[in-house]
Amino acid sequence: MATLTKSRLRASAGVSLVAALALTGCSASPAEDSDNDQDHEDHTSEEQGAEETQGPQSRLVMTYDGGVMVIDAASLETVAELEIDGFNRINVAGDGRHVLVSTQGGWQVLDAGTWTEPHGDHTHSYAVEPALTDLLIEADTPAHVVNHDGNTILFDDGTGDVTVLHSDDWGEAIDHGHVHTVREYRAPEAHHGVAVTVGDDMLFVTTGNEDGRDGAVLLDANDEVVAESDQCPGIHGETTVGDNVVAGCEDGVLILHGDHFHKIDAPDDFGRIGNAFSVDGSEIVLGDYKNDPEAGNELSDIALIDTEAESMQIVDTESTYTWRGLARGMDASALVLGTDGSLRVFDEESGELTATIPVIEAWTAPEEWQSAHPAIAEHDGFVYVTDPETQTIHVVDYASGEVVRSGELPHAPNELVVSTAELPEAGAHDHDEEGDHDH
Repeated sequence: MATLTKSRLRASAGVSLVAALALTGCSASPAEDSDNDQDHEDHTSEEQGAEETQGPQSRLVMTYDGGVMVIDAASLETVAELEIDGFNRINVAGDGRHVLVSTQGGWQVLDAGTWTEPHGDHTHSYAVEPALTDLLIEADTPAHVVNHDGNTILFDDGTGDVTVLHSDDWGEAIDHGHVHTVREYRAPEAHHGVAVTVGDDMLFVTTGNEDGRDGAVLLDANDEVVAESDQCPGIHGETTVGDNVVAGCEDGVLILHGDHFHKIDAPDDFGRIGNAFSVDGSEIVLGDYKNDPEAGNELSDIALIDTEAESMQIVDTESTYTWRGLARGMDASALVLGTDGSLRVFDEESGELTATIPVIEAWTAPEEWQSAHPAIAEHDGFVYVTDPETQTIHVVDYASGEVVRSGELPHAPNELVVSTAELPEAGAHDHDEEGDHDH
């Protein structure tokens, strides 16, 4: 049975309420909605074939060998199976509806088919059949996608090209057959990199070449260097905490704070953080942690990085995991899916293990990071856990410590993202939740 700390118990009531609403697919009662909108029965979206739903209808998007499948997040029923050749990766596009598929030739835009529109002092939500659109943002080696402060930022590893778009422009881009970029930049040398917009006109960009990476620069609107650091060997992965950018290094993390960089050293000479996860309202970042340069994908420790105190705490998870098994909870907890099949919940401040929830059978981390293995994603108080071995997905209420629903999948899943169907909050600090493992 899961045990919860006092802080988790205080948070669980709010989490469980949101969780209950998510399972029913309802954000407001019909009575509440009709009080706000007398013409509710007549309100329709302009999109052909769209059906109105009772609140945002979230969908899960998963890759499999040969395509992408879309699953209803509440019922776990399959909504669509979309064939696409090759090994593909997926990232949310930042608008709650679209997903970018990293595939041959660039990022192809997938419409998950569920969204929300503002209507006066409230909203209406709709759904259509998911579809792979004809819109392709061309790239030599499509890699990191970051969503931050209303922008979607793409990085092409093959050229070093950075492309910045407004996250709410995807629908218009699909209609017109091309994207409207708000900023473009090419790094001096191509590398496995990432970029983040900062404030109104700044751009954080990693530095490196095909042989390695060592740091980052902050550029102004004219691409002039405002600040730079070469003190982050193997820089990889990023997240944002407020207006600060946090990136992992092989010996700690590099933080862009305003117009200058800070470094938080790892407690080990080699202490690699390759993927970082933040959550709104918290100064603490969750990172994967590797202190053995010869280790593979299977890790045992996590890093809890306090960006305000500029300190780092290393926590033994009491199991092993891969980067696909990390997420953040609504209560800012750190969530880790172990190879023993249990979801562990850690307090972000103390590092205390507050709950251990058995979900799936024990599994083995693959030698190749591309190989299908369990992944998790958090949304509205639930953690979705995939199991490629049994072709199943499970929904975990991590506040109550229960697996509340399970479903069968038509294919063995690999990568997983959530299409929330919700309107992004103005100024929200989204980030690259899953990261992009070194290759």
